[in-house]
Amino acid sequence: MDRKYKMSNVSGAIIFILGFFFVRPAECRTPANWGTVKYSALSCRKHSALLTDFGAVGDGKTSNTKAFKAAIDHLSQSASDGGAQLIVPPGKWLTGSFNLTSHFTLFLHKDAVILATQDESEWPLVPVLPSYGRGRDAPGGRFSSLIFGTNLTDIVITGNNGTIDGQGTSWWKKYKAGQLNETRPYMIEIMYSNQIQISNLTLVNSPSWFVHPIYSSNITIQGLTILAPIDSPNTDGIDPDSCSQTRIEDCFIVSGDDCIAVKSGWDQYGIKVGIPTEHLVIRRLTCISPDSATIALGSEMSGGIRDVRAEDITALSTQSSVRIKTAQGRGAYVKDIFVRRMTLKTMKYVFWMTGSYGSHPDPSFDPKALPLIQNINYKQVEAENVTYSARLEGIPNDPFKGICISNVTITLIEKPKKLQWNCTNIAGVTGNVTPKACDLLPEKKEVVDCPFPEDRLAIEDVKLVTCSASLPFF
Repeated sequence: MDRKYKMSNVSGAIIFILGFFFVRPAECRTPANWGTVKYSALSCRKHSALLTDFGAVGDGKTSNTKAFKAAIDHLSQSASDGGAQLIVPPGKWLTGSFNLTSHFTLFLHKDAVILATQDESEWPLVPVLPSYGRGRDAPGGRFSSLIFGTNLTDIVITGNNGTIDGQGTSWWKKYKAGQLNETRPYMIEIMYSNQIQISNLTLVNSPSWFVHPIYSSNITIQGLTILAPIDSPNTDGIDPDSCSQTRIEDCFIVSGDDCIAVKSGWDQYGIKVGIPTEHLVIRRLTCISPDSATIALGSEMSGGIRDVRAEDITALSTQSSVRIKTAQGRGAYVKDIFVRRMTLKTMKYVFWMTGSYGSHPDPSFDPKALPLIQNINYKQVEAENVTYSARLEGIPNDPFKGICISNVTITLIEKPKKLQWNCTNIAGVTGNVTPKACDLLPEKKEVVDCPFPEDRLAIEDVKLVTCSASLPFF
């Protein structure tokens, strides 16, 4: 997509929003009094402490990596005694990577900003992910995420819209210049864990992916505002990866890459680990990403992706809606995908699937490992100012099948492309779709209403409780 297309379709209002969040000040001041803030969480904690109790300085210049680590180490002793919460008060808290603990809440005051340090010595290296076999940016290791956790139970990262700023500009420059030997850090990564909540925060300028739960289950992600420049590399918003029972809702994402990217490992490494992403619900998402997808399924999907339910999705000035990305060598499957009630404005593609995405970790992938793509359902879609209705490209001798599209109205740009539905190696049906679909997706005479599950996932019935944080009001 050319730069003129990208820039002309991002509204001045969005630029204003980006500017507001990127420059919003937060200062450390003397507390006038103390108060109590209520918030919703998976669990409330018996014990509580302020970051400043451990010598932290919120001036945006002093490193607080040791303070975060000391605070969490101390509060981890309360894990078996009702758990603990660490309150980040108003201020700019510069820090490198730090690890969370179980039965723990990290709570950010609305005027708190956690700033990621630019000092690479405060980003320890961690092993590559088993289902990827190498780093995403470089074959070597990878930097630990800013907020990291592994083998945890019952963890909450929340606030009353406090901010985490990844200060990613220097990382993006190094990546684009080919100066990295290791993979850039993510903002939040939780591995091999259960009962995770990430909510009510503003996340800006991650060095790479923003939120990456992996090999985990029972995950609630709510009320996040995620902001990155539209030309920033690989700044995916939320990437559930080999996870089960995940709920993502009420998020607003502006990104240089996919707003949500559903993953499960890369080629032979993902096939070997074999942990699918399954039982995922995404609702009330708003996305802006001129170069990428609102929701991407893949391209790293070699552990499988199944039972994904997306509804009430809004995309503005975005390249595509719910996109499937795969290739020979990926293996596994993307199946039982259900999408309904999408509102799309200024899109390059409404529907996009590709079986030739490529991008392999190394030459050892098996080209005979063909992915199974089937039972893909879209309905109740309203799209306007669209360049192409669909680009649907399966794999020769491995067609994408069971595609159902119903009740879709697409309004085209002033001078639309002649070939609106570009279809190869696919099979399915359509009903009440305008413009008319390709011959491989015939319009049925009988009424077609593509399915959407009526049952509820277990994660949808997880209830949050009201907790409190006592802290100084500034």
